[in-house]
Amino acid sequence: MNLEDLDNKMSSSINQFEKELLTIRTSRANPSMLENIFIDAYGSKTPLNQLGNISSPDSSMLTIQVWDTNLIKNIENSILESNLGINPQVDGSLVRLPIPKLSEERRSELSKVASQYAENFKVSIRNIRRDFIEIKKREKKESQLSEDELKKFLSEAQNYTDKYITNIDKILEQKKI
Repeated sequence: MNLEDLDNKMSSSINQFEKELLTIRTSRANPSMLENIFIDAYGSKTPLNQLGNISSPDSSMLTIQVWDTNLIKNIENSILESNLGINPQVDGSLVRLPIPKLSEERRSELSKVASQYAENFKVSIRNIRRDFIEIKKREKKESQLSEDELKKFLSEAQNYTDKYITNIDKILEQKKI
């Protein structure tokens, strides 16, 4: 493992963190809010976006044009069971999801969820650093690295870690605004 691998792994962690934040419901309708919803369909858990066409006609509404009307009840139940706080309205093969304005209490809850995501991804970044350091120490032990090279790698690993953790904090702050 080299510094480029370390950078790539930490960068992919940041990308995953940003994807996770997209699934948190804000007061604007966004089809990505439904990415983590799976429906019992055809004997297995199927992502909602594979069972219908999801669109956002305006900023306060999502619609799902369901392809198989036999699954509407399952879709409705899965949305109700999700932690989104949205009540689906069924109209034939169309499921409407009105996005209510956020109350201060719900906003506070979502802020806590976002902070928890951020903390989990910070731990992920630190674990990547720890693994990198263990590999480098093993290389030193096997006489593949000098003491100076090891110190340089440890310093660089810490710099990358600090950079990405700061990045997570900035992204979280943007989301809270």
